Amino acid sequence: PDPGSQVWASLSVPLIFDNYHIQSAEPNNTINLELPLQPLLRALKSAIGSSYANLRLTKKDGLPMLSMTIHTMTRDSGGEARGRKAPGFGANSGEAEEDHFTSQSFAPEPLELTMKREREKIITQDIPVRVLHPDTVETIMQPKVREPDVHIQLPPLLQLKAISDRFTKLALTTSTNSRYSTPKLVLQANMHGSLRLSLHTDTLSITSTWTGLENPELDESQLPVPIEEHPSTIFKRAGPDRWATVRVDGRDWSRVLSVGRLEGRVIACFCDEHALILYVYVPHLDGGDQGREERGVGGEREDVVTVSSLALQVVLMLRM
Repeated sequence: PDPGSQVWASLSVPLIFDNYHIQSAEPNNTINLELPLQPLLRALKSAIGSSYANLRLTKKDGLPMLSMTIHTMTRDSGGEARGRKAPGFGANSGEAEEDHFTSQSFAPEPLELTMKREREKIITQDIPVRVLHPDTVETIMQPKVREPDVHIQLPPLLQLKAISDRFTKLALTTSTNSRYSTPKLVLQANMHGSLRLSLHTDTLSITSTWTGLENPELDESQLPVPIEEHPSTIFKRAGPDRWATVRVDGRDWSRVLSVGRLEGRVIACFCDEHALILYVYVPHLDGGDQGREERGVGGEREDVVTVSSLALQVVLMLRM
């Protein structure tokens, strides 16, 4: 309900944990937690490059807390070696003879003054949490959208983001109300391989068009209606002049397009004048099967971003 973006994320256990133990009085040993994102982000950043990290649910001063213990190996200069002289060398090298050290009995070795040693560094990050009752969690539902009218493979998202950002910047520099409103971009697509991005203001009208894009075939077994009755089939019969249209907030759209960093194949599903859902097929890090990620931005009636994957599911709610 608030302006801006709201994120829903669901990740499979093996993607995050090598091993885990959880015990709860709730069914299926479930524990529902609410936590702030910024402390979680700081903890995860601290774990970059670490040897391993442990995450524990604990209590501090009677309050629930997620405590992340991060183990990192650091290289430290050998202070002890730096301040020590080797016997038989230096200003008092003659003392070596008194201690019965000779060139035969004590072979000279180079002293590594910059010798470094590895030592383990342990960092603890605490993340405050709130335990949620199962009844409360049941009210948090993933938004649903109707069957799409158009589905099309998008050009590279970083390319699309660059052009979208340019359009938004132009609108901000030419609009007299830029301080109080965010530019609205118009996205259109048809079932004949064309995508159109437009911006219209009182002083500016600009459009970019992509052609020759792919309209992927749908899996009939996953459809709630026969393929002949599906909205996309109806749009295809209507010809290349039949466009599905959504209007999106320029800044929120730019955030959504940041998923392009994942370098996946992106399928956009347009619900005409209602919502846009992006499916981003991202290769797994281990080189296995591909996961599916889904994101979208909706129009003025209901703005929805959905991400769905074998490993990750993210929903962004956008309000204009």
